[in-house]
Amino acid sequence: DQLPMVVQSPTLDSPRTPGDLHSQGESTVSPQWLAKISASTGIDSRALRGYADAAVALKDQQPACKLGWATLAAIGAIESGHGTHGESSLTADGRSTVAIIGPALNGQGGYAAIRPSAEATTRHGDAQWDRAVGPFQFIGDTWERWQSDGDGDGDADPNDIDDAALAAGRYLCASGADLSTGNGW
Repeated sequence: DQLPMVVQSPTLDSPRTPGDLHSQGESTVSPQWLAKISASTGIDSRALRGYADAAVALKDQQPACKLGWATLAAIGAIESGHGTHGESSLTADGRSTVAIIGPALNGQGGYAAIRPSAEATTRHGDAQWDRAVGPFQFIGDTWERWQSDGDGDGDADPNDIDDAALAAGRYLCASGADLSTGNGW
């Protein structure tokens, strides 16, 4: 079974700007849009909210990028099943109920050998080898460069779908490409 290709842009739920909403921890998209797109794609509405809010914020912050929510959803699906890997789920605040931590990046089994920073060790607990963390599977150095506070709660957390989706979007937009085109994408 294939999901229908739905690329409808999120509709805003408020006349305030995305930046204002994010600084207050509120969603930028309408509940009706979330319900409709969640039902048609099978993506949990909490994960979808993170993807859509990130896309709306990036449209405001980096309009030339044109990153759509569907690209973020595709990455979230591959990396963690939209935050459900390992029997995890997303809480109302967007955090994983079970930490989503990848295998040790120890140079074996096709993985690169990457030593963790002190900050990365704090996130995944392995002082010897780095590990990817959260619903978008950020490794330490990448998170440290692109970390974002997507929900405006004052904490950039790779285990939070809102923060991870915005960080992934910022990382993708750094290419300078128009991600609404085949070549840019």
